[in-house]
Amino acid sequence: MAAYIIIAIIAYAIGSVSFSVIFSKKIAGFDVREKGSGNAGSTNVLRTVGKKAAALTLVCDILKGIVAILIAVIIGNIVNDIDKALLVQIASIAVVIGHTFPIFFGFKGGKGVATSLGVLLLINWQIGLICLVFALVIMALTRMVSAGSVLAAVLFPVLTLFVGHDYYIVAGNYFIFSVIMALIVAFNHRTNISRILNGTENKLSFKKK
Repeated sequence: MAAYIIIAIIAYAIGSVSFSVIFSKKIAGFDVREKGSGNAGSTNVLRTVGKKAAALTLVCDILKGIVAILIAVIIGNIVNDIDKALLVQIASIAVVIGHTFPIFFGFKGGKGVATSLGVLLLINWQIGLICLVFALVIMALTRMVSAGSVLAAVLFPVLTLFVGHDYYIVAGNYFIFSVIMALIVAFNHRTNISRILNGTENKLSFKKK
C-alpha cells in the first residue's frame, strides 16, 4: 500500500510543475493564465506567447507523463508482491490530476491532454500514435484543438479493447483505467464541449497573418 501512495504523491508533484506558467513568465513576462482562455496549456501559450514557448510547453508536458510512468515502473521492479499495472495506472491518473490542479501553482492548471499523451505513448505506443493522429486529423478538419482532444480521449477506451496488449510497458487490464483517463480529459474540457455545441468554440488559424 505504501508504494501506491508514494507513487501517487510523486506523480502528482511531477504533474504540478506548470511549464506553461514558467515559460510564459520567463519569455513574455506574464502568467499565461491571465491571458487568452486562462488555461495553463500549450494552446493558450501558442495564442498568447508564441510558437517557441508553446513547443517547449508541449514537450515538457508530454515528458511529465513519461517520467511519472518510468518512476512507477522502477518502483514496481524494486518492490515485491505489487500490482505493477495498477502502480502505472495510479501514476498516470495522479500526474494528470497534478497537471490539472497543480499544488505549486494555486491548483489552477491545464487540461491534461499533452501529459495524457505522454502516458499513452509509453503505456502502449500503438494506441498513443493512433490517438495522436486521430486528434490531429480532427483538429485539422474542425480547427478546434478541444474537439480533437476530447474525441481522441474517447477513442482511447475503445482501442484498449482491440489493440494487442503485448505492447504495454506493464501488462494488465487497462480498460477501466482508460475510461477514467477519458473522463478526466472530458471533464477538463466541459466548457469547451459546451461552446462546441453552441457553435462558439475558438478556432485555430493555420494561415500566417
